Amino acid sequence: MIAFSNVSKQYGKQVLFVDASFQLNPGEKAGLVGPNGAGKTTVFRMITGEESPDDGEVTVPKKLTIGYFRQDVEQMSGRSALDEAIAGSGRVGDLHHELEELQHAMGDPAQAGDMDAILARFGEVQEEYDHLGGYALESQAREVLHGLGLDDERIDGDVGALSGGWKMRVAMARVLLGKPDVLLMDEPTNHLDIESIIWLENFLETHDGALLMTSHDREFMNRIVSKICEIDGGEVTVYSGNYDFYERERALREANREAAYARQQAMLAKEQRFIERFKTHAAKAAQVQSRIKALDKIEKIELPKRRVVVKFDFREPPRSGDQVAVIEHLSKAYGTRTIYDDFSLTIRRGERWAVMGRNGAGKTTLLKILSGNLAPDGGEVRLGASLKLGYFAQQSLDTMDADLTIIEQLQNDFPREGLGALRSLAGAFQFSGEDIDKKIRSLSGGEKSRLAMARMLFDPPNFLILDEPTNHLDLATKDMLIDSLKQFDGTMIFVSHDRSFLRGLGSRVLELGGESGVDSHPHAYPGSYIEYVERTGHEAPGIHS
Repeated sequence: MIAFSNVSKQYGKQVLFVDASFQLNPGEKAGLVGPNGAGKTTVFRMITGEESPDDGEVTVPKKLTIGYFRQDVEQMSGRSALDEAIAGSGRVGDLHHELEELQHAMGDPAQAGDMDAILARFGEVQEEYDHLGGYALESQAREVLHGLGLDDERIDGDVGALSGGWKMRVAMARVLLGKPDVLLMDEPTNHLDIESIIWLENFLETHDGALLMTSHDREFMNRIVSKICEIDGGEVTVYSGNYDFYERERALREANREAAYARQQAMLAKEQRFIERFKTHAAKAAQVQSRIKALDKIEKIELPKRRVVVKFDFREPPRSGDQVAVIEHLSKAYGTRTIYDDFSLTIRRGERWAVMGRNGAGKTTLLKILSGNLAPDGGEVRLGASLKLGYFAQQSLDTMDADLTIIEQLQNDFPREGLGALRSLAGAFQFSGEDIDKKIRSLSGGEKSRLAMARMLFDPPNFLILDEPTNHLDLATKDMLIDSLKQFDGTMIFVSHDRSFLRGLGSRVLELGGESGVDSHPHAYPGSYIEYVERTGHEAPGIHS
């Protein structure tokens, strides 16, 4: 279907691919992995024709339809989210929007003289639209948009009024509704909550076409892909299995290659000793020359490239009192919509609360109230003794000085620390080498998230309030963060859509909205997130396994 044959590509001095080859076959679901900057997005762009290889060939059949979901969403405004989603449905989408225009024309007095022609055209368009399943498409579009978390108010409202995160979901719906032969998806879970992620998993599992995607969500990859294409050091290596299989197989291949390298080095050293010992002996001259020629012909084994994941031992936080936070009779509403009504909860030292709930159930609202960034309408929130609070949310990114470099920001934050300790901190969050000299204004959202997390955890609080802390974190950084927080001796309450994070850290679960919807009373589960899933039979509220 799609084939890369001996592709080479570089930007300036940065070499991305050297004679790289792989293919995506019909119906295949593959994950594209590799370190930041390896060239994953460039692969997508070469498939869509936005970029060309410097050498080699990218073969894409002409009649193949491709749907590409990318992280940068173009401007959307002037029509509803429903109409925007339908726009990706090829001929049916075009007919849908022509019907909308014709309906407006029929109600326009200024076009009364052309009414016969408008009515005739309306009949033609309506017939073709119906024949192609257009009216079924509208219900499909609503189903997809609901699955991605949009309510009817957002679906029927002006798409231009939506935030960037909601527009990303509309853009994704547009790609999915197009039912292309090949789906290219660049980090599709970044702006989704866990309910929408699970819905998307189910959708992609039953999608008939081929899929090539990048994702920092291990569980998402494991459930969908059956092939991994790894980009590293200019090469593309293919593994037939899911992400867990890839990790095991990669480790096995590395171990085998290291063993083969060690054996070859021992053999080469032995041969070199013979050559050095007998190179001046006339009687051994023929043997020496023969061995020199043999060594020249041997293909030298190279050690496998190892990705360096810096481990950082975070300091122990100061000990807090036994009662960290007490919420009593909390109430909070937005207009006529009640979020909390007479809600009480006690958070004790050492507990790690995972807050679950549908969109709009009040997850972020609760964290804002606990952190003091939002006042409740009624009730009381009391924080315990000896408490040092750390709050991570997207607004945490605004507390950094855009004109400073990464290392300058860390030196400003921790003026008494040595440069070595701060470099280690930066390295633990995947800022290495020249990265630490990047200006904060030039960092991506993901890089800013990593830096904000590093700043908070270097001198850790004893009460962590985390709102989607793993957004944009790559798998290596995410795994490091989970391992570090497992050793964290303080208290946590967090919202996350990452199941590795939830399973690794959630020792208590607060489910908002319950089974009956947003306005029902929150329910506290005394066990871990894993026990919560086993007891309820679903990974998230309302989503059954």
